[in-house]
Amino acid sequence: MLSLRQLFFPYFKAWAVFSTVILQAFDSILFLRCTSLFTELSLHERLLKALDKLEFTEPTPAQAQTIPAAMAQKDLLVSAETGSGKTAAFLLPMLHHFLQNPSPNTGTRALILAPTRELVRQIYKHFTELAAFTHVKATWIIGGDGFKYQKAMLRKNPEIIVATPGRLAEHLDKGSLDLSDLEYLVLDEADRMLDMGFKEELETITASCRPDRQTMLFSATISHPGVRKVAESTLKEPEVIMINTVRDQHSGITQKYLLADDGKHKDAMLVRLLNDLSYEKALIFVNKKVEADRLGGFLRYKDVRSVVLHGDMDQDARNHVMNLMRRGHINVMVATDVAARGLDVSGIELVINYDMARKGDDYVHRIGRTGRAGATGTAISMIMSREWNLKATIERYLQVDFEQTRVKGLEGKYKGPKNVKASGKAAGKKKPKTAAEKKALKDKKKGQEKKAAKRSARRNAEALGNGPARRRPAPVERASVGFGTIKKRSNEAYKPDSEEE
Repeated sequence: MLSLRQLFFPYFKAWAVFSTVILQAFDSILFLRCTSLFTELSLHERLLKALDKLEFTEPTPAQAQTIPAAMAQKDLLVSAETGSGKTAAFLLPMLHHFLQNPSPNTGTRALILAPTRELVRQIYKHFTELAAFTHVKATWIIGGDGFKYQKAMLRKNPEIIVATPGRLAEHLDKGSLDLSDLEYLVLDEADRMLDMGFKEELETITASCRPDRQTMLFSATISHPGVRKVAESTLKEPEVIMINTVRDQHSGITQKYLLADDGKHKDAMLVRLLNDLSYEKALIFVNKKVEADRLGGFLRYKDVRSVVLHGDMDQDARNHVMNLMRRGHINVMVATDVAARGLDVSGIELVINYDMARKGDDYVHRIGRTGRAGATGTAISMIMSREWNLKATIERYLQVDFEQTRVKGLEGKYKGPKNVKASGKAAGKKKPKTAAEKKALKDKKKGQEKKAAKRSARRNAEALGNGPARRRPAPVERASVGFGTIKKRSNEAYKPDSEEE
């Protein structure tokens, strides 16, 4: 007699095989769905081949919304954060159009303007990857490269030019460039270009372009007053696309702040953070070039292998620094905001604002160097008393609250403002509101001015010999004359001043 196991085992086995086949089929359907998303955008097969080689399986939200609108030949006004894939969003429809409509006997067909040399180089790199299986040619035009060499490259009639506005305007002025055949104009990070003072150059360039071109303007924020004016003058009935605007919280980035007493305190905490935290690469932001050089030297003195990037460096030096970071030979970079826009270095897991950003947009671009493409990252801002209100303003702008953290053993005296307004800013002394209070303040000021005038008159009388000379203390006898001994900076950890002092 058959047991229950012997009786039902064939059915169990058959069900197991059947369920496995069903699951595999379901997985295959899902896989085909993911890999066919770029196909659904009706891109040219040569572009799909390049995307497959790059292992790009599905478009980002920015690409999914921008590419169809761009392929429909519409002017676009796009607000998208850095790292959203916007470069491919304007390159792919452009390349698709050129492949579908070859025009070998025309001049330059597309112009892409970007604010910095680094960003121009990165856009060109993305172009070479996406156009790998096409015959479309491009060149870049940036300051710092030889002008005559660039003229020679322009004579080869490239279909696409990627350029900074300053140098391109110079070529237009010298007559080495003709944009009368232009079909596409792309303004990438338009807000940054305006902040850098390229308003006149943009006006000159756009006026030189073919009137019936397609224009795409990309900006981190479209609320920028300059961006709105440029959009009104260059775009025709644009489609507005809002994707991950600067006010959106970076979900993959942990945002923290440290309270600091002074620069010495910041230096000590910075070294400790870089030595104790786990990260692949780190970016440290400062507001001034001289501070970048100082901090870079200080870190090297503390045996932290680091490089510096700012606007005063020539192109060869900047390229060298970027290559060191990209290849992993150096994993710490000290930079001004020139690196916040267009910096494309993979593996950045830590961003430290040694100096707090002056504006919310600058802060967003800084921390946007980490937590890209679904990865996680950490952003830490060092806040002295004079930077508290900047922090509060940025928190309110982004509608987030930064998490306070501490460096064990390096806690300072500054604990934040005693009184805080509803806005988060430090509460200062109240301004007089009543007439009596205003009069009292005015009288006090007048009294101070009278005292200052009397002191000045007395000093003048003494100098002319018309008044009694003030008694001066006898000179102290010194043991030696000359410069004092220069003391070497201590290697000891920061120690806050005692409360009694």
